[in-house]
Amino acid sequence: MTNFRTPLPNGFRNVTTDSAPRLMLLLNLGNLVDLPGSSVLSAGTEEEVYARLCADGFEGVQITHGDPLPKSPALPFCGLSRINAPSDADIVAARHADRGDRCITVHLGWGIEDDREVDALVEAVLEAQQRRRIAIFIETHRATVTQDIWRTVQLIKRHPDVRFNGDFSHYYCGQELVYGDWNQKLHFLTPLFDRVGFMHGRIASPGCIQVPISKDVHARPVQAHGVVNYLDDFRELWTRAMLGFLKHAAPGDVLPFAPELLAGTHYYARSFPDAEGVMCEESDRYAQALLLAQIARESFAAASERQEEKKNAHHASDIQRCGTCRRRNGGAARDALN
Repeated sequence: MTNFRTPLPNGFRNVTTDSAPRLMLLLNLGNLVDLPGSSVLSAGTEEEVYARLCADGFEGVQITHGDPLPKSPALPFCGLSRINAPSDADIVAARHADRGDRCITVHLGWGIEDDREVDALVEAVLEAQQRRRIAIFIETHRATVTQDIWRTVQLIKRHPDVRFNGDFSHYYCGQELVYGDWNQKLHFLTPLFDRVGFMHGRIASPGCIQVPISKDVHARPVQAHGVVNYLDDFRELWTRAMLGFLKHAAPGDVLPFAPELLAGTHYYARSFPDAEGVMCEESDRYAQALLLAQIARESFAAASERQEEKKNAHHASDIQRCGTCRRRNGGAARDALN
């Protein structure tokens, strides 16, 4: 069991005059690997690409390797890595802190560890981030210690100060999250939602880890031809995670949201033969990232509304309780006088 540690800020502090907690859009640079020539993001120099990302509303990037950088990127950046053994944690944290990463997300373990081994890995991560003063968010990912929702919630019970990078595509597809009682599973995931400090943007179907959505983000995707509308489900997952962030956020805190739509190397992006038999990706992953960013903004707005509604309901309840107390105390005072 861990002791409570003071959560580290993720390094992307809100530097605007408005200190209200907010969403910050990043782009995982894996999203740009092997984009087709027809992509709306045309090839260019690094400076041109970063300028386009900035123009499209991205405020930073997630670099997908741990190597030293020849020069600092034009946008604020964070990193990602993998930690396989407790001894890796401090090495990884030190490398990324020295490079200047604002924070990192990690794949932790391989999913075949027993609880004792999981605890050792998590403790090593928590200690390394304190020692190196860099926030480390454990990703919810297949083939890691967080590969199923039951085990992840049990992990939280033993280590309540852990923080996560929420990539819910791995649960939605890998655990076929909609098979069974959807609302019960959402409720079960509340401890995880409350500890999300970073998010990867990817939408899955119950049978495919990465699926496209339509340009009209308020319409059911053409590919959602089955029983469920996976877009609606991801809006709910993202909104709940963002509400969990807002519940515990301090002034100036930001929630990074980074679309991470990967190429077909590891069978994320699907490809199909065209009329000439050439394999082509089914969508433009950069154009899709822009759509996910729009949905993230809308989900954060929805989460903010829910947060405000809860505050108002709590305030109204307090007023009602105070009124009841005054009436009771008034009655007691009259009884004493009589």
